[in-house]
Amino acid sequence: MFWQTTRFRIDLAQPRVMGIVNVTPDSFSDGGRYNDAQAALAHCEQLVSAGADMLDIGGESSRPGAEPVGTEEELRRVLPVLEGALKLGCPVSVDTAKPDVMRAALALGVDIINDINALRSPGAEELVARHPNCGVCLMHMQGEPRSMQSDPSYLDVVAEVGRFLAARVAALRRDGVHAERIVLDPGIGFGKTASQNFELLQRQEELLALGHPLLVGWSRKSSLGTLTGRAAGDRLVASIAAALAAVQRGASIVRVHDVAATVDALKVWRAAGLPGP
Repeated sequence: MFWQTTRFRIDLAQPRVMGIVNVTPDSFSDGGRYNDAQAALAHCEQLVSAGADMLDIGGESSRPGAEPVGTEEELRRVLPVLEGALKLGCPVSVDTAKPDVMRAALALGVDIINDINALRSPGAEELVARHPNCGVCLMHMQGEPRSMQSDPSYLDVVAEVGRFLAARVAALRRDGVHAERIVLDPGIGFGKTASQNFELLQRQEELLALGHPLLVGWSRKSSLGTLTGRAAGDRLVASIAAALAAVQRGASIVRVHDVAATVDALKVWRAAGLPGP
């Protein structure tokens, strides 16, 4: 299985690690640490050196309760970092829900659009469909970041997430987007309770029936804190355990803060001959 992106056709025969770069002052676990282009680019270089297969760069926090950021401010934050990261020789993703930011990023040559809103903003779907090759990650979210955790409700979270993602895939396919360009994200922590997130993990194989690779992001999520009682900065072991469990259940890409530790854990996983995607 492959993921076609602007510059790279990514082989997903083995699990891949996506390194998170938050160019924001208010992300839930590392807000402010990489809030200028120089620090963010140094972090990009560090993640690639640590073994990241790709980078995901975002300029607007999507943590629960986060306030929206204007387009101009988001562009100011991310464009210099994207431009520098594109020189590092690995696939580069922009984490945004704004079509204007997507357009500017694609003009630079960005490889992947990673959208928590699954390209539902006006013009986003059409923009990606017109681009010949960029990869896209469609994520499920119930509600929007400011209020998504107020009262998440599902009759069957796995079935509802699956139906939503299937509908978004169908819309893009009608627009002519090749199936090999599409990856799906169940949206751990985005409008879900801890128990709903763990149900998605337990039944993750059901989402593979949609026929597209899965990208999952458990890194430092509050559900791990609910389970372990640990603060965001102390969830390394829980994050790695969740990443390995997701890979065992078929995830092709894990989106993480702690790249070096996750890469090492996956090396041991493969050496042990344990099942994965």
